[in-house]
Amino acid sequence: VNMLVNLKEILKIAEDRNIAVGSFNVVSIDTCRAIIEAAEKQNAPVVLQFAQCHEVYAHVEDVAPIMLKYAKEAKVPVCVHLDHGEDLVYLKKALDLGFTGIMFDGSTLPYDENLKLTIEAVKMAKEYGASVEAELGSMGRREMGKGQEVSGNDDETKIYTDPILAKEFVEKTGIDALACSFGTTHGIYLKKPKLNFDVVKNVRANTNNIPVVMHGGSGVSYEDFHNAINAGVRKINYFTYMDKAAGACIKEKANNDAIPFATELNLAARKAMVENLLGAIDTFLNK
Repeated sequence: VNMLVNLKEILKIAEDRNIAVGSFNVVSIDTCRAIIEAAEKQNAPVVLQFAQCHEVYAHVEDVAPIMLKYAKEAKVPVCVHLDHGEDLVYLKKALDLGFTGIMFDGSTLPYDENLKLTIEAVKMAKEYGASVEAELGSMGRREMGKGQEVSGNDDETKIYTDPILAKEFVEKTGIDALACSFGTTHGIYLKKPKLNFDVVKNVRANTNNIPVVMHGGSGVSYEDFHNAINAGVRKINYFTYMDKAAGACIKEKANNDAIPFATELNLAARKAMVENLLGAIDTFLNK
């Protein structure tokens, strides 16, 4: 049985069950294996995603076949999704490789340009039977590739998603999911985030209940995840803290082993990621 589904299909499962699908970034075979293992243990649908800004760690051409293989052979529904696609050429590359979901991130562009390019992305994805996520509003500065994203609440580049604008944007583009800015942030939190769930509720009310995507899912409290899901968040992007868990594990093992072997460190790191992911998926299942 082929368990590869598109973004729209996996979000429908989330909507029907009032849960959020965990969406985790793949940068290696180890991360891919860890994500699938955790999802199968929790019997939860999952999104394997690759971010364009992670090209510094791996090339999409190299990881796509692995992601698709694991997705098809999984025991749970899996969507293979492009996270933060920055241009239409790269989006097309992901679709040609077999991705079943793409995100066009035009959040830093003027509204009209974001709208125009998102419409193009939707047209393109339709030809492949893939679904589209877009972003409106801004979660603040994102300096990816370094892995060390650090954010505070006073980032003046943050712009909350406007629910009235969202209505027009969703209607004109025909997207399947909308990433909203409602107080979360990419990377590591320096202080507790203040989330505005009314933004999510109002976006949903204005857009015929479009599935809302939450970026910057690391570091949010258990209660706030549940509040977000109950407000209408159906996809939660989560990477920094699973990456951090693996890093902490490597550091400890490297210090304790007389001769640290890279293969053994990778194995331990994968186990640490699985543990971290099990907790995250458990929370996203709205338990």
